[in-house]
Amino acid sequence: MTSPDNVAFAAAPAPASRRNAITLSCLQALGGASPAIVIALGGLAGQQLASRPELATVPITAYSLGLAFGTIPAALVMRRLGRRYGYVIGALLGMAAGLISAGGIYLQAFALLCLGTLFAGLYSAYVQSYRFAAADAAAPQFRTRAIAWVMVGGLFGAIIAAQTIIHTRNIWPAVPYAAAFIAQACIALLALPLVLSLRIAPPAAAQQARGGRKLAEIARTPRFIVAVLAGVISYALMNFLMTATPLAMVGCGHTVSDATLGIQWHILAMYGPSFFTGRLIERYGKIAITITGVALIGVACSVALSGLDIAHFWGTLIILGLGWNFGFIGATSMVTDCYRPEEKSRVQALNDFLVFGSVAIASFSSGQVMARGGWQTVNLIVYPFVAVVLLALAWLWLRERRGGSGLPA
Repeated sequence: MTSPDNVAFAAAPAPASRRNAITLSCLQALGGASPAIVIALGGLAGQQLASRPELATVPITAYSLGLAFGTIPAALVMRRLGRRYGYVIGALLGMAAGLISAGGIYLQAFALLCLGTLFAGLYSAYVQSYRFAAADAAAPQFRTRAIAWVMVGGLFGAIIAAQTIIHTRNIWPAVPYAAAFIAQACIALLALPLVLSLRIAPPAAAQQARGGRKLAEIARTPRFIVAVLAGVISYALMNFLMTATPLAMVGCGHTVSDATLGIQWHILAMYGPSFFTGRLIERYGKIAITITGVALIGVACSVALSGLDIAHFWGTLIILGLGWNFGFIGATSMVTDCYRPEEKSRVQALNDFLVFGSVAIASFSSGQVMARGGWQTVNLIVYPFVAVVLLALAWLWLRERRGGSGLPA
């Protein structure tokens, strides 16, 4: 039996699929700037306002919790109202997020800052579904490339976020970082015209009627289990390391600008390879590229443990971003093989809930481990998780070579 990783993708995308993918890529650029601002500044702002050092990353954890717990409600909203109206709600949440976070910093209210970043997570629950929206609107042979096209938008999100931070941080010197969060709200506002230009079929036309297999049955299939595991570990480990890095850099005597530029390079590495990741998956297979991505996360930790210069921190962030790109896009592409059209809303929501729930745990744990064990411990923890996922992916690859891909009939 032919494995899905051996299927050739040769057909050209339909104009409508291409147009939607480009629009969603632009939305990803705007939506991707929001988490970049939260991650780059959330820990530093939290450090100023928190009562104890180990609570510094709680704003980032609040963001991750909003993202995790927002995935299922977002899926239900989009299933009932359609993706376009759902994305309007998401953009409004993004605007509220920036304004609430800025208000928390202005009022020196740590809880209000965390509420704002929680709203940013709820916004990102909609943003994260852009990749599935592009895949669902595309022909099967274009799905992997459509996902990669959308992820390219994150490349520009990194640039938007970094430049926003650099040009707004001194606007309001008495209230550090507040202006950046106000800019975050303005960026979310810019998404609304693009959302309204989307041409995505309404829920009934998109085959979202009841039916299909039970979710528990789908969740037991080997390909889904391994795909979700790869997505969880790729994203959670990336977040675990990325959350701690700005704190480690500042703690080692590097400047906030150095840390911000490091996050910019990291996010560029996260999304830049998307220009060719889709083609690499088509050529070498989803499992092979996912294995490469997870292995690169382990390499990033080795670079981090080799020194504390800017080059070591930036090298770690760049390799980590590249590993996330291959690992997460590969895992997402694997998930799209696991469901029928009428099952997609439930399966996508379950996948994202598991992925981003794990990310929330990782971001909170990062601050705790950093405060108690230091930068070296943060990196050493990663290796066992990398090993487990590599073994699971290798097992699935061997299983599917022998036959029985576990794809929906």
